[in-house]
Amino acid sequence: MINAERLKLHSIQENPLAVTDRDIRLDHVVSEADSGRRLDQVAASAWPEFSRSRLTEWIRAGALKVDESTAKPKLRLREGQQLVLRARLEDRPDSPEAEPMKLSVVYQDDDVLVIDKPAGLVVHPGSGNTVGTLVNGLLHHDPDLAALPRAGLVHRLDKDTSGCLVVARTPIAHRRLVEALKQRAVKRRYLAAVWGEMIAGGSVDAPLGRHPVDRRRQVVRADGRPARTHYRIQQRLAGATLLSVNLETGRTHQIRVHMQQIHYPLIGDPMYGRRGSPAGLTEAQREAWRKFPRQALHAWQLEFEHPVSGAPVRAEAPIPEDLSRLISILAPDPVAAEDA
Repeated sequence: MINAERLKLHSIQENPLAVTDRDIRLDHVVSEADSGRRLDQVAASAWPEFSRSRLTEWIRAGALKVDESTAKPKLRLREGQQLVLRARLEDRPDSPEAEPMKLSVVYQDDDVLVIDKPAGLVVHPGSGNTVGTLVNGLLHHDPDLAALPRAGLVHRLDKDTSGCLVVARTPIAHRRLVEALKQRAVKRRYLAAVWGEMIAGGSVDAPLGRHPVDRRRQVVRADGRPARTHYRIQQRLAGATLLSVNLETGRTHQIRVHMQQIHYPLIGDPMYGRRGSPAGLTEAQREAWRKFPRQALHAWQLEFEHPVSGAPVRAEAPIPEDLSRLISILAPDPVAAEDA
């Protein structure tokens, strides 16, 4: 619930605040430093918990006034003028339906959720997936997420990738987590089971962009967006390697494409992987390999600075049963071998 206690943590001294559920009552006096600046700019500086577009909407609707008078977003302000915001956080018009769903929560407080997403669950509603998505379940878990973009989700996982997803529960948490991702201040660690027995870890620095023909796919291309992936050996397996992968950037399908690029594609990857199984496996190993139903990728750990308190947050999603079973079957011995 978006309430006074959540928002008071940010601005109780500079921005006298009263909030009841989604009702907002905020005041701000224009300082000498802000004199001559535009109303929308000053409002965005005073209340960073709300997006510039949302504040502009409130100005135009008369919910954000200057000295009790309506004004335009471009109005130049003077020192001593008072901004008065009386608004309500409404559900976004594009908000999908809430649906009961069993969610695995690995971390939760008033500002942040971290969900352990199972493989097979679509994150966002889209063409052919208007119901039964994680967003639908999140809106049932916390109806106030309907007031936030994408129900508070600040990043995503592919349908068949399992593991940690962070969700912001307040406007300021959302803005700060999005900014933290842009600044690469959110550490994301994955487990990936790949074809081939690697000798050592390394990094892939290769820009990614859409395939020129198949728009569903990503490819390495010179004019793509910068993408960097770091990997190290977590465990050596029969015909395969379990990797611990850290993302420096977060491009679509980044791990899957980068592993294909260095000729160690993910086991079970239907888009970037290989068919069949390598030579030298036992019959049980070959069967487990061929029947693995998805790309062998799990968003294992998330580390970030809490967007409100600043305290370190570390969340971990247990290895799912299907990947754990595959690793167990392919393990030549129970002792993991890590890079130095």
